[in-house]
Amino acid sequence: MAAKTEISNFSIDCVIFGFDKGELKALLIKRNTEPDFGKLGLPGGFVYLDEDLDAAPIRRLHELTGLTDIYMKQVGTFGKTDRYPIRRVITVVYYALVRVSDYSMKIGEDALELHWVPVNQMPELTFDHNDLFNAALTTLQEQVRIDPIIFNLLPKDFSLSDLQIVYETVTMQKFDKRNFRKKILNLGILHDTGKKQNNVSHRAARLYRFDKKAYQKMLKRGQMFAI
Repeated sequence: MAAKTEISNFSIDCVIFGFDKGELKALLIKRNTEPDFGKLGLPGGFVYLDEDLDAAPIRRLHELTGLTDIYMKQVGTFGKTDRYPIRRVITVVYYALVRVSDYSMKIGEDALELHWVPVNQMPELTFDHNDLFNAALTTLQEQVRIDPIIFNLLPKDFSLSDLQIVYETVTMQKFDKRNFRKKILNLGILHDTGKKQNNVSHRAARLYRFDKKAYQKMLKRGQMFAI
């Protein structure tokens, strides 16, 4: 197979968010190439000449981490002249949402190590990746209030407490328990599974699932999602 031609001054970078053990985390790689060999950064790489833009992060994440079939959204374009030390490189940033427990990560050839790092403990990253990360986090925090993307971070079946904890963790804000539950249930987008939590020390809570069909019907009625 002939080698693909990279666009040497056009790249993509990805902020992969996952929720694990009560914390929102981001996936970092330890670089296996120069410049900044061995430094932590965001997964990314150059776009191929014959590649659609939105296909590049999907392909690159699979190469670096083995991840496939995940929610992904474009954040924006970054093009400061000095953001890459060798030459000028413009990058398009995406964020992705995954259920950490659903994936068994594999390290690609371009990464020495993979690390899930809590978003409130982000170290100094290579190049301008801290700026890219902050932009992605801000976009996520805004988006979860108007789009039910939060369910990409939760297991298939979850309690209302689980849902509230994830919302509070992502937005870094506290919600009144009664008002939160009333608001989310009134949207009519949760399916009561009829099941309850297992192996918990407290009273077992009901388990729900996100109902995509109900959400689409809600939109057709002209009702907006808002948290």
